Amino acid sequence: QVQLLESGGGSVQAGGSLRLSCAASVDTFSLYSMGWFRQAPGKEREGVKAMNTRVGITYTADSVKGRFTISRDIAKRTLYLQMNSLKPEDTAMYYCAAAAHIVRDYLSRDEYNYWGQGTQVTVSS
Repeated sequence: QVQLLESGGGSVQAGGSLRLSCAASVDTFSLYSMGWFRQAPGKEREGVKAMNTRVGITYTADSVKGRFTISRDIAKRTLYLQMNSLKPEDTAMYYCAAAAHIVRDYLSRDEYNYWGQGTQVTVSS
C-alpha cells in the first residue's frame, strides 16, 4: 500500500506562487508514475502535471504550460508542484497520485490507483 501526503496549499492573489509537496511512503523508483491532479467545484478531476518516475520524463496539461513545474527529491521520496503566475481559474483541490503499473495516459485519473487526501489552493483576483 502506498500512502501519499500533500502539503503546501493555501490562498494567494493572482500572479502569485505556491509550491505543493507530496510525501510518499515508498521509494518513488518503485512506482511507475506520479502526478498532480486538481478538481474544482462542479468539475471533473483533471491532470495537470505528471512524471514517469523511472526515467523522469514529465507531462503537462495545456492549461498550465509555462507556469507549473513538477520535480522530485528522490532522497526525501517527495514530489513537488511549483505553481507560478497563478490565476483564479487555478483554484481547486489539488491531489497527488501514484501508479505502480505501466501508465499510457499520464494525465488520466483512471491510470492512478493511489491518491492523497488533497490540499486546497485558492487564487483571488
